[in-house]
Amino acid sequence: MVAGVLATTPSLRKVVGHNVLVRADIETIRCTQVTLISGGGSGHEPAHAGYIGAGMLSAAVLGGMFASPSVGAILAAIRTCTVRGAPGCLLIVKNYTGDRLNFGLALEKARADGLDVEMVVVADDCALPRDKGITGRRGVAGTVFVHKVAGAAAETGLPLDSVHAEAMSAADSVGTLGVALTTCTLPGQPVSDRLSGSKIEIGLGIHGESGIRLYHAPTHWSMRCWLPSPPAQIRTCQ
Repeated sequence: MVAGVLATTPSLRKVVGHNVLVRADIETIRCTQVTLISGGGSGHEPAHAGYIGAGMLSAAVLGGMFASPSVGAILAAIRTCTVRGAPGCLLIVKNYTGDRLNFGLALEKARADGLDVEMVVVADDCALPRDKGITGRRGVAGTVFVHKVAGAAAETGLPLDSVHAEAMSAADSVGTLGVALTTCTLPGQPVSDRLSGSKIEIGLGIHGESGIRLYHAPTHWSMRCWLPSPPAQIRTCQ
């Protein structure tokens, strides 16, 4: 996958020795604006390499299939995206145990090197409780909005603390709910027949984690009953 992205996207390059993709002009932009790094397991394309570009991510750290990237790879990304005295770097991390652990350790190592780094954790999955921390809401599709908000803030030249605040605000505001007609395919595992074409699952996780409810497939109209309707989450059909 990395080789294919590089072959078709000349605006990106790979950090030697790591599955880390960065903007080809990273040495220039890291001196003029806050840089943004995200990442996680492969298998969720176009995440995360597909979100690198102006006004979005500066780099993406790619782990193995459904596996968090290593601390070493994340640290290599940070060291590529910022240097001492530069505007700094923001890590955008989804709320999964491995991602939070490895990105957090890399952040501490980078700070020990004198680099200015902050982190925001995205937990937008409305299928799970918000108040359970690392075991609660997962970071899923809403992460893209955090990329965009933080990217726009960085592109305008805001300092790291302001970019961090904008990203935190976006992460606190966004909520998503997955609706699945089929399960995902896990590497090396047989295809699940849990849904079998006649059912839908509300809140299915992006790695195949069980959702909160299973139903016989309704029409697209009746599906609107399960979509939150702000501000009171009022059902929109009978």
